[in-house]
Amino acid sequence: MTLLTVILVLLQYRLWFSHAGLPSAMHLHRSVEIQRADNEKLEERNQVLAAEVQDLKSGLDAIEERARSELGMIKEGETFFQIIEEAD
Repeated sequence: MTLLTVILVLLQYRLWFSHAGLPSAMHLHRSVEIQRADNEKLEERNQVLAAEVQDLKSGLDAIEERARSELGMIKEGETFFQIIEEAD
């Protein structure tokens, strides 16, 4: 009976306090949850980028919008007005 008690105590010690015990498993579980959350954010970002790439491949509207906003381009026949505010 004493031998079984000693074995039980040793096993409990290893479970609660050893390097490969319960604290390590809990830490690993938290790390996995954090990584899953990061992966979900990156997956959403990838979907947005894939939709943007598809827009640029298929439609001229997206290309025109990019040319206007990022490159400052205008269509033929349009007049560009730049408003310069006075410095106070």
